[in-house]
Amino acid sequence: MKPPHSPAVSEPTDPDVDRGIPAQRPGAWRHQAPVVGVVALGGAVGAAARYGAVLWWPTAVGGFPWTTLVVNAAGCAVIGVFMVVISDVWAAHRLVRPFFGTGVLGGFTTFSTYAVDTRQLLDADRARTGLAYLGLTPLVALTAVWSAAWMTRRIVTWRQA
Repeated sequence: MKPPHSPAVSEPTDPDVDRGIPAQRPGAWRHQAPVVGVVALGGAVGAAARYGAVLWWPTAVGGFPWTTLVVNAAGCAVIGVFMVVISDVWAAHRLVRPFFGTGVLGGFTTFSTYAVDTRQLLDADRARTGLAYLGLTPLVALTAVWSAAWMTRRIVTWRQA
């Protein structure tokens, strides 16, 4: 009997990791320390920026969490532009993607606040608003990343013509 397919064994979990490279094998922490460091630094920068947005544009208790929605949409749009630029235009240093993509934008956008905002709306007996927000956020985020990547590709193609 053939064992069931295990994606964890045969497929990479991260396109930036290649276990065929000795430095990226488990236990090679000294080679991964710069990546971990830039992700942590970028995460601090992104989280601080998100917190600044919340201070600048606070959400009223029981109100629609526009700040979180806008932050997530903006972060997704930026990641759409960033991925096109580092994939199609610019050969970035190996630490740029972990710093900016994973760190800064990962710290800036926030699933946890989205979940807490949804829960607070539900707890405040604002179920329709909470469910609308629950569905609207991924729709807005996916639209933002897709449209930003699409527009960036069009601009790159236009500039190269």
